[in-house]
Amino acid sequence: MKPINAVEGRAIPLGLKNCDTDVIIPAHFLKVITRDGLGKNAFEAIRAQPGNVFDDPEYAGANILIGGDNFGCGSSREHAAWALNDMGIDAVIAPSFSDIFSGNAFKNGILTVVLPQEAVDRLLEVAKTQPISVELEGQTVTTPFQDRFRFEIDPFRKYCLLNGLDEVGMTLARDSAIGAFEEKMAAERPWL
Repeated sequence: MKPINAVEGRAIPLGLKNCDTDVIIPAHFLKVITRDGLGKNAFEAIRAQPGNVFDDPEYAGANILIGGDNFGCGSSREHAAWALNDMGIDAVIAPSFSDIFSGNAFKNGILTVVLPQEAVDRLLEVAKTQPISVELEGQTVTTPFQDRFRFEIDPFRKYCLLNGLDEVGMTLARDSAIGAFEEKMAAERPWL
């Protein structure tokens, strides 16, 4: 997992409330055995509509998505986070997230930022023409217009995201301690 501190650039102003995981990545794309390629199928129903934000060249390469209230609700599929990762999304900003989606996003290195609806509305407007900056260390979202919105994040999640640590990375960081314990146990209890 890559470390995240500053996420800057254009943001996709989706703003859709109750955007469930089936909207993010429809179920008929879940028969794959790899995460690669899910991004091109993400938001299929929205992309089928003419003039949608996902096919607008203004937002090509955007690494921030601005959603609506209850983003990621619905089924618990981790594929939703995989699809966002494959799209290049590093941060999602919304007034609230489904707990399961938020956990899946975190485990896949995506920063979820909860802000009040008024702040999200302002960011949706700014995102139409300007870049947005999300800074994890200082826990702020800023715009070129001097808007500054502070967000809260669990300290453990912040630490992991800043250091690029997923569950495997956290275990590998303790490799020498685990090895020492295994050697000690082998010497003290050879029958195990």
